Amino acid sequence: MIATKVKVNVYGELSGGLYSGYASAEELHHESVYILSRKPAREFMFGVVIAVATLKNHNEKLIVAPEGEIYYEPDIRERLNRLHGIDVEKLSCLYEKSCGAIVLYKDGESVKTLLVRNHNGRNYSFPKGHVEQGESEQQTAVREVKEETGLDIQIIDTFREVADYCPFGKIKKRVVFFMAQTFSDKVRIQQEEIDSFIWVDLKEAHHRCTYDNDLRVIRKARENVGKLK
Repeated sequence: MIATKVKVNVYGELSGGLYSGYASAEELHHESVYILSRKPAREFMFGVVIAVATLKNHNEKLIVAPEGEIYYEPDIRERLNRLHGIDVEKLSCLYEKSCGAIVLYKDGESVKTLLVRNHNGRNYSFPKGHVEQGESEQQTAVREVKEETGLDIQIIDTFREVADYCPFGKIKKRVVFFMAQTFSDKVRIQQEEIDSFIWVDLKEAHHRCTYDNDLRVIRKARENVGKLK
């Protein structure tokens, strides 16, 4: 049902920006939904199913938003948490957001970057992970690098690159990459997530990575590597 366009009858506002209503489409008939909207919702509106919430009682609830309005999982959970009696076990979202970092280590005159390979991946990339509720993008990047590699990093504020893509189906994924410096090359991988890691220079990283977005980020990093301490 995610990404399905629907017509919605709005019944009332439950809390700020969160409404109840009923949605209809070819495969839906008067389905009870929650509606998120940054503008006051009218009695009738057209929208898109942006999430499916699986509740602890195993029922599912569709979350709808006006076309063009983007909500990520932490945003949706924060809105749903305002409701009493709603216990969400799983939330599948149309829009997903992760943050990560190009981790650089300066060893004398040479600069190396860290590449990791996930259990479910065939290619090397940069450490990254989903944004959690209440986090800024930079906080997510710092936390994810620490969890996946054991490294403490310092974000370089002047570098922020965004990659948008659809990895599978209709899901729209955004990854925000920062450039960061670490003062240790002693990696301790997160066994549950990471298969392997390598330290390589940025030129070698360009050969190791295959995704266009990663290659673009590496090119940008090579332009900014002079900002390391």
